[in-house]
Amino acid sequence: MSRSAGFRSRLSKTFPFEVLPALQWPTQRPTYRDAQPAIIDAALLRSQLRPSGNWYVIAASDAVGSRPYGTSVAGQELVAWRGEDGTLNVGPGACPHLGADLATGTVDCGTLICPWHGLRLDGGREFGWRPYPSHDDGVLAWVRLDSVGAEEPTDEPIVPVRPAGEQMHAVTRLVGTCEPRDIIANRMDPWHGSWFHPYSFTRLEVLTAPPADADLAEEADRFLVAVTFRIGRLGVPVVAEFTSPEPRTIVMRIVDGEGAGSVVETHATPIGPGPDGLPRAAVLEAVIAHSDRPGFAHATRVASLIKPIMRYSAARLWRDDLQYAERIFKLRNR
Repeated sequence: MSRSAGFRSRLSKTFPFEVLPALQWPTQRPTYRDAQPAIIDAALLRSQLRPSGNWYVIAASDAVGSRPYGTSVAGQELVAWRGEDGTLNVGPGACPHLGADLATGTVDCGTLICPWHGLRLDGGREFGWRPYPSHDDGVLAWVRLDSVGAEEPTDEPIVPVRPAGEQMHAVTRLVGTCEPRDIIANRMDPWHGSWFHPYSFTRLEVLTAPPADADLAEEADRFLVAVTFRIGRLGVPVVAEFTSPEPRTIVMRIVDGEGAGSVVETHATPIGPGPDGLPRAAVLEAVIAHSDRPGFAHATRVASLIKPIMRYSAARLWRDDLQYAERIFKLRNR
């Protein structure tokens, strides 16, 4: 082996990028013939028929801390906070006394104190107020709302398998005028990636897609995609699969290439109607990165510097993709 060949071999093991040619967006191969509506609609329908156990993602795990966190799910006002031992508590957002917004209260030694009259809530039943079942998986905070989901409840949410070993995660949240199914439908169309997001994806090819007319087992119901992630003029080629384990979640998992095992979980949560009476839905996307490269362990030590970049990249994608989801909703409801 020549010295230059040996150097390139060593470099490929430590430097996962390749230099990409200048982007020629109009010269890409059109994908509209491949992106058949029947395939997308069938995959979406199958996902919507899977059980959820009535669980909804409400926030990033680290967004719920020493102060009350207020949000809404399907029009129900919620408040979340941490007990003294760090336990996640989630319950109705209105004080049972006179309806004060508990998200404006104070947490003292793990107890939520109403700002109007000092009613104290420690996560148990009090004055007619009672908490909802909640779950913290270390990345995301969940709540179970049986009156909203109206399904057979489960003890815990359906959390996708995440990479073992060293990892780094970041969660992004955006809101759109649409329903959760429109957000999931966006990810059931991988063919739009390099056309709609040329700044992030190139050389995208859908290797396999589930058929439109088959009743598939969940493990066979997936899209397999070869794609190169673009970082300026550098690219990282991978093979990824897209699956939907429950109606409001879709998962992209890298199955081959740099970062194999890393996942991007996209969760869609109904918020309720906006001032215009139209539905609002939140996208909560958790990027959970993993790599076997020795340098990745060093990167995790400066996670506080890297996570904002991860969140920025996800937010940039979803600002575009929410336009897609909102357009689908608008057309469906004309």
